[in-house]
Amino acid sequence: QVQLAESGGGSVQAGGSLTLSCAASGRTSSNIHMGWFRQAPGKEREVVGVITWSTGGTYHPDSVEGRFTISRDAAKNTLYLQMSSLKPEDTAVYFCAAGRKASIFPRDYDYWGQGTQVTVSS
Repeated sequence: QVQLAESGGGSVQAGGSLTLSCAASGRTSSNIHMGWFRQAPGKEREVVGVITWSTGGTYHPDSVEGRFTISRDAAKNTLYLQMSSLKPEDTAVYFCAAGRKASIFPRDYDYWGQGTQVTVSS
C-alpha cells in the first residue's frame, strides 16, 4: 500500500502562482509513475502532469504546458506541482496519484491522495 497526502492548495488571483506537494509513504518504489490530476465541478478528472519516478521524465498536456511543472524529490519521497500564470479555469480539486505505468488516464493509477482545492479568482 502507498499513502499519498497533498498539501499547498488555496486561493489565488489570476496570474498568481501556487506549488502543490504530495508526500508519499508506505510501500513506495522507484519503479512507479506519478501524476497530478484535477477535477472541476461537473467535469471529468483530467491529467495535468505525469512523471516517471526513476528517470524524472515528465509530460504535461497542452492546456498547462509552460505554466505547470511536475517534479519530484526522490530523497523526500515528495511530488510537486508548480503552477504559475494561473487562470480561473484552473480552479479544481487537485489530486496526486501513483501507478505502475505512465498514463494520462486516471484508471491506470492505483493510489490516490485525498485532493486539495485550488481556487483562482479573476
